[in-house]
Amino acid sequence: MSDALRLILEDTDGTQLETSCTRFCVVWQGKEVWIQHDGRGQLLIGVDVEEGDAEYANLLLRPLATNLVSLQLEMEPADAGADEEDGHVHGPDCNH
Repeated sequence: MSDALRLILEDTDGTQLETSCTRFCVVWQGKEVWIQHDGRGQLLIGVDVEEGDAEYANLLLRPLATNLVSLQLEMEPADAGADEEDGHVHGPDCNH
């Protein structure tokens, strides 16, 4: 199975451009939403959090109809000191 994602980009006039990549980003509401293949047939979708951000972004996926879903970006206040109080230190293995 390939890790490449096949993308079809379409302009407002309907012109399509096909390309492929290993991951791509959409800047949505000022946040980078990254989409990539996980190697097991699933898509990983994440929002980058910058150092010093006052809010965390949550992605909500809701079914709308048989073949449609709604993806919503919600911002939640970040409690900057909570992790340090719990003894958690962010590192390369914490999955944050």
